[in-house]
Amino acid sequence: MARIAGVEIPSNKRVVIALTYIRGIGIKKAQNILSDLKEIDINTKVEDLKEQHLIAIRNKIQNGNYLVEGDLKREVALNIKRLMENGSYRGLRHRKGLPSRGQNTRNNARTIKGKRRTKNTVANNKK
Repeated sequence: MARIAGVEIPSNKRVVIALTYIRGIGIKKAQNILSDLKEIDINTKVEDLKEQHLIAIRNKIQNGNYLVEGDLKREVALNIKRLMENGSYRGLRHRKGLPSRGQNTRNNARTIKGKRRTKNTVANNKK
């Protein structure tokens, strides 16, 4: 398995698909990276790549101003923190743990709200 940007990419897959295992690189960015590197065919499997090709891909990702892995996570976390500090509506929704993009919360939204918390009523306190 080859290691690019701190991620072990699978060796049995095509290069364009294997690059998508890196957080921040989708199909389109992977195609752009490989189109800039003329000597690498998109349909080549990772196990067939030479070491110089892997180095070229690593350099392209590092020097191509792509936000990947830890840098991308940090950027997203800072953006959310900024929204919460500003007191914007989206920041308040993040702080309360509710959906921030206008979804209804009356029935669904269990993914973001978490497990149901039952109200502490007399019926629940029976022994």
